[in-house]
Amino acid sequence: MNEITSPLRSFDLFLFSTDPDLIRPAIAGGAAGVVVDWEHIGKAERQAGFDTQINHDTPEDLRRVRACTTARVLCRINAFGPWTQKEIEAAVQAGADEILLPMVRSVEEVERALEWIRGRCGLGILIETRKAVAICERLACLPLTRAYLGLHDLAIERRTPNPFRAISDGLVERVRSAFSIPFGFAGLTLPDRGFPIPCRLLIAEMARLGCSFSFLRRSFLRDIVGRDPRMEIPRILEALREAFRQPPPTREAMHQELLRVIEEADALFSNRNRMVRLWPISRARLS
Repeated sequence: MNEITSPLRSFDLFLFSTDPDLIRPAIAGGAAGVVVDWEHIGKAERQAGFDTQINHDTPEDLRRVRACTTARVLCRINAFGPWTQKEIEAAVQAGADEILLPMVRSVEEVERALEWIRGRCGLGILIETRKAVAICERLACLPLTRAYLGLHDLAIERRTPNPFRAISDGLVERVRSAFSIPFGFAGLTLPDRGFPIPCRLLIAEMARLGCSFSFLRRSFLRDIVGRDPRMEIPRILEALREAFRQPPPTREAMHQELLRVIEEADALFSNRNRMVRLWPISRARLS
């Protein structure tokens, strides 16, 4: 187990996008890089009835993103399967600096991905299954570039409507302590936004756990409509710096506030997921 430390050396924010007109100002504002998202196989079935998003980015999208920025470009491929070697080769050839392997379930599949990459780019993993949680200390021994704990898919596997329960029951902290490489969880938007979990509390928790990267979540794009990313992303980075400067008692107080808010959000997440499941039925009745 690695001791969690919190001094901030750097914190990387990654944007999911294939739009050069958004990517350029985001990078200029301080985003560390871009994620091109190929993950879609089995995702609709896995996430049915949950408020999630599925992207269908392509190798052409990856090449376009690579051409528009010198920042780090990550490519999330599909979960391990017969297609993985081909996807890795396509991502490498299209210029990915790093590949993200989602829904990891075994050490062997990560080792195989590393063999296919052959050192041509980095490999990060997404811990989104109970099996990955159970073997996180073994995964931490592999030559990975980063590890990210995905709250939503993990909540689906754990059958917990509130994805942030993984924070309040200690699972995030336990997994984080296994890794010495860059670690992240959840996603961020503007410091004064975020619902039902305020972003400021997630920022404080990332500081408490000594995280070093995260993704700009879906709500970030809604929250900056009509705003300049070159002005808004620095606000997030400054909030992170401020959180890392706080003394342990302040961090603990913010942690306790976060636990209370997570508890209060249980009913909202249950109702939201129920409405998402009912929507196709209601739409069919109206058609």
